[in-house]
Amino acid sequence: MARKIQIFDTTLRDGEQSPGASMNTAEKLEITRQLLRLNVDVIEAGFPVSSPGDFASVQAIAREVGDNATVVGLTRAVHKDIDSAGECLKVAKYPRIQTGIGVSPSHMRDKLRITEEQCLERAVDAVKYAKRYTSDVQFYCEDAGRSEYEFLAKVVQAVIEAGATVVNIPDTTGYSLPDEYGRRIKYLMEHVRGIENVTVSVHCHNDLGMATALSLAGVANGATQLECTINGLGERAGNTALEEVVMGIKMHGEELDAYTDINTKEIMRASRLVSNITGFVVAPNKSIVGANAFAHSSGIHQDGVIKERSTYEIIDPAEVGAGKSEIVLSARSGRAALKMRLDLLGYHFEGADLDRMYDKFLLLADKKKEVYDEDLESLVGEDSRGQEALYTLKSVQISCGDPLIPTATVTLLDANGVEHVACSVGTGPVDAVYKAVNQIVDVENDLTEFAVQSVTRGIDALGEVSIRVTDADGEVFTGRGADSDIIVSSTKAYLHALNRLLRAATSKER
Repeated sequence: MARKIQIFDTTLRDGEQSPGASMNTAEKLEITRQLLRLNVDVIEAGFPVSSPGDFASVQAIAREVGDNATVVGLTRAVHKDIDSAGECLKVAKYPRIQTGIGVSPSHMRDKLRITEEQCLERAVDAVKYAKRYTSDVQFYCEDAGRSEYEFLAKVVQAVIEAGATVVNIPDTTGYSLPDEYGRRIKYLMEHVRGIENVTVSVHCHNDLGMATALSLAGVANGATQLECTINGLGERAGNTALEEVVMGIKMHGEELDAYTDINTKEIMRASRLVSNITGFVVAPNKSIVGANAFAHSSGIHQDGVIKERSTYEIIDPAEVGAGKSEIVLSARSGRAALKMRLDLLGYHFEGADLDRMYDKFLLLADKKKEVYDEDLESLVGEDSRGQEALYTLKSVQISCGDPLIPTATVTLLDANGVEHVACSVGTGPVDAVYKAVNQIVDVENDLTEFAVQSVTRGIDALGEVSIRVTDADGEVFTGRGADSDIIVSSTKAYLHALNRLLRAATSKER
């Protein structure tokens, strides 16, 4: 039977230690409620002795959690710290005190200035003292990733005998390689008496970008509790990301002989909440929760995903509350992606028509980083207007500014493909363009309305121009044009209106 892996979330404690990520009590409670929706097993609420505010926050969190999860208060191996945590957690239904001490040569020699014997004594004393307040005591062997195997085993053995119910083997500095960290956990499982009767926890940092790999290596070698944070928030380069280890276990549960009780559909919601509260933006390429995690831009990938999602997605985005896969249309997209998006919008193109649309799409995509649905709507409109056109725009060039006189040169193609060129000046660039067009398209009209609006998002958005003109009889004709260049949009809109006017005039003559 697969092993249940407890998920210990320390977003509210270790995550908050990220410079600039401090939260007030109301914000911590909001995150707590989301952690409960995620169904985490353990919530490390804070470091009660650090300040009156943290003490109050931990108490408030404990009341909020009720009997839905274990609540942990962090301490050093110091009686004052433990007293504070014990007092603070009296309101918790399932309280746990986490206490510990550095066990690596570096920490004992350079930080604590103690011997191995003194380290052992303080470790045992801290556990026994914490047991006065709660039966559930977790001991952390700080900097275990750089400790000596035999001494680490000796410390773990001693704290288990003193009554620790959970032993935490952190790679505090993110120093280890996954294989070596896995061997360290395995060594403890094989050399510490009674370790099978306690929970073995792993707490890894991401200094070398391997926190998730380290944590999963720990699980593979016997650990049954994972300590992590939402979005990998934490000191320096951060902690193990909850979303990564949870989905790693979900994808490889059989190989790891493991599962969690996390409600994965709440992962995206949790990520966004923590990001909004802390102000720490999630990188677009962040695994599981990044904006691009389920977005496909490459034409080859898009073709595969359209045919079968699993060709390029190992996780269904709905599993983590991310909605659905996103096909990002860009200059790298192929016909299959364009056709799919057009079909979804209700426009069906096949064969030569699709080829024509694809050519126009590529011209637009070369100007923009990303092509949105609104762009495609305009593109389809442009295409339909072009099919009925007596005159189409080949090029337009403007010279204007202060103190220059606005001047426009326009090249149009008629229905027979013959080029017509005209140049004119005006009170502004659009006026100059329209006067140049009038020299070619010799039809009486009066411009009565001109409007511009942004069709899509971003600085490279399409601008759509809508105009109205009236002929000699007072009949109104509308025209629309869209382009990332507003002068080009204006020219297209005017031509669209004039083409409709000319066709109407032709029909009357018949």
